[in-house]
Amino acid sequence: MSHFRSFPTKLTDVEILKSTLRDLGICVIADGTVRCVNGQKVDADIVAVLEGECDINWSCNADGTFDFIADVPGVAIKHNQAQLINSINQKYAVYKTLNQINQPGLENANVRLVLQD
Repeated sequence: MSHFRSFPTKLTDVEILKSTLRDLGICVIADGTVRCVNGQKVDADIVAVLEGECDINWSCNADGTFDFIADVPGVAIKHNQAQLINSINQKYAVYKTLNQINQPGLENANVRLVLQD
């Protein structure tokens, strides 16, 4: 029985997503296979290989956004999923912001980035 659940996100930049995961020490596989409890496997666009028997993944939608997909109970065996996703989303937001301010035309822009814990 599959425990995979899909959650929409606002993530759109696959390269920033991969950089974010790597920076958090997570092995990333593009166009890979996601592991689930009971040996079930599913193909995915981006796979974050986690410790334990379950991975998390993102699948690209037609509009360019990514859905987050995971075997929620399986991931919870070894990981605090809420904390993991919050870490990924926060670091992604920082990288996305830094990427945007490096775009042409913003050389003299003043940017104030406030990070809160």
